[in-house]
Amino acid sequence: MATHGHAHASVTGAARRPVRLNLFAHACGHHSAAWRAPGSSVERLADITYWEELARIAERGRLDAVFLADGQSIGTAGVERGPAWMLEPLTALTAMARATERVGLVTTVSSTFWDPFHAARLLASLDHISRGRAGVNVVTSMTDEEARNHSMTALPGHAQRYATAGEFLEVLQGLWESWPMDSILAEPDGAYVDPALLRPPLHRGEAFAVDGPLNVPTPPQGRPVLFQAGASEPGRALAARHAEGIYAVAWDLASARTYRSDIRSRAAALGRDPDALAVMPGLVPYVASTEEEARRRRAELDARLPVQDSLRQLSFFVGQDTSDWELDAPVPPLPPLEEFTGPKGRYATVLRILETARPTVRELLGLLAAGGGHATVIGTPEQVADEIERWVDAGAADGFNLMPPILPGGIEEFVDQVVPVLQRRGRFRCEYEGTTLRDHLGLPRPPQGIPAPTGS
Repeated sequence: MATHGHAHASVTGAARRPVRLNLFAHACGHHSAAWRAPGSSVERLADITYWEELARIAERGRLDAVFLADGQSIGTAGVERGPAWMLEPLTALTAMARATERVGLVTTVSSTFWDPFHAARLLASLDHISRGRAGVNVVTSMTDEEARNHSMTALPGHAQRYATAGEFLEVLQGLWESWPMDSILAEPDGAYVDPALLRPPLHRGEAFAVDGPLNVPTPPQGRPVLFQAGASEPGRALAARHAEGIYAVAWDLASARTYRSDIRSRAAALGRDPDALAVMPGLVPYVASTEEEARRRRAELDARLPVQDSLRQLSFFVGQDTSDWELDAPVPPLPPLEEFTGPKGRYATVLRILETARPTVRELLGLLAAGGGHATVIGTPEQVADEIERWVDAGAADGFNLMPPILPGGIEEFVDQVVPVLQRRGRFRCEYEGTTLRDHLGLPRPPQGIPAPTGS
């Protein structure tokens, strides 16, 4: 999203939807060079007070949730480039739950490597501990290196991973419904639980066999809010069937609008209310008192990034060796999306950047440095708010998954400078109206019993 100021348009009626905002909290910030910057948080990444601080800042801004991604390997090939993973996210979010009162807490779980009973138990516990603020982003994982940490020689094929993910989600939902709270009688002179009210799923599928019931009662929200982030065909199908929130990758408004429209159509075809599905692309905000200052901050970060590190990241994104690409020449032709076998969402974004911006290799590296091709907005608080509104009012997003280039400074600036602008314009809450993550996102408590899937 490039960004010059857009005049604040007056939009009335249904278009003036409230904006959804999550903080995607990651390492020292989403720019690859954030850890190299003076005063970075690099020494605090194993200190839970750092993560608690981020959650409290998000809550001060009345954001919907804090989201933590996850990976199942250290990333040996790139471990020298900077921090990616540190504390296990479910454990960290449980601590963050006790440091906050209202902000939602979303973790990432891999359906390829996690057992659904174990996942259901941990997530239900987080929902109880946080009093209904848990969400889960179910992913299928991306690298063979991760697979080799879980007794596999390589990842299963793309289609198989998504089939497993669909089954995983069905098992989770069955488990969360299997021990209803109203079955707990706790009668001093009688039974603790009425066993007739238990609903063991007795699941037998292709990937999982789980009897149940779960040994944690139904979570306060009925189930944690389900997020998904797949951009491929099977990823979209899974999101349309199950997701309540989607973390999307979108470089520009046009591609974001196309993606959101597609997901909403798919959800409607399955009998779902498309308005009950929040599409939230990643957004990298550079905020300062002037646009010039915001651009200078970005340039300073880009300048701290060793070129070879950036080329290695690009090699991963495009599935080929880029180390000998000429920096100030146009990007060499890349194969079409259909022929790419790696993570398709990120690759599609690279192709979109090449199509719309026609950058040199060096320029492409800068565009990918913070967030790997997510929309980027650079400007004053008013300009950033304008752009957020423009996307939401154009039907390109229901809100954004904020990816500040530096943490905690980037989210503090957003909360203290951009959020008040959105509040003044009536686009973002001034206070939390409910107590659960479902309340924040305007989502109903799910009905008991899993609806039979319809459509294809």
